[in-house]
Amino acid sequence: MTKILLIRHGQVEGINPERFRGREDLALTERGRREAQSVAHRIAAAWRPSAIYTSPLERCVSTGAAISEACGIPTQVLSELNDIDYGAWQFERYDEVEAAQPALFTAWFTTPHLVRFPNGESLQDLVARTANAMRLLLQYHVDETVVAVAHDSVNRAFLMQLLDQPLSSYWWLEQQPCCINEVDVVDGRVRVKRINDTHHLSAAAAHLSGPGLPECPNE
Repeated sequence: MTKILLIRHGQVEGINPERFRGREDLALTERGRREAQSVAHRIAAAWRPSAIYTSPLERCVSTGAAISEACGIPTQVLSELNDIDYGAWQFERYDEVEAAQPALFTAWFTTPHLVRFPNGESLQDLVARTANAMRLLLQYHVDETVVAVAHDSVNRAFLMQLLDQPLSSYWWLEQQPCCINEVDVVDGRVRVKRINDTHHLSAAAAHLSGPGLPECPNE
């Protein structure tokens, strides 16, 4: 059995107000660093991963580094885990893009499988990349537990394929910062055991937000 722990990176600027972050190489915020420590401790306590792969972008490399320190194993960059290329929309605010290109903006949230970003990728491009990443993980880590630290878009693309869902289901699969998705693959059969699990973040959120506020806000 191969177990894949699919992790989203910690919080960065551009989540609120929302921007098309994509390939913008953002550092973790203070909250993001605490989230990375929390997910690292959760993984080290519950599993024994043999490998950690990350997107080449800093927010994933830093999250992976926290997991690496907690688990005592090195990380490797896997280019196929890179975020979707938003092209001309990269790091633009949602409201700015909506005002400039309302039809295409609306299409991305209603029919994402029919959109190609100006000078960027399509959802089909992203799925092809993540399929390559998945093949590598399954080929080289038979009967092992492997961690992949990636992005909101990449994780959704992974999960759509693992759950045998159409590309139009992209927005069904929420991914909060430093969430855990756990997938077992046994003789080619997929068992998705958890999606968007963020219970480990309660301590980090309480420390930064104070009492009475939501534990794991996506902001």
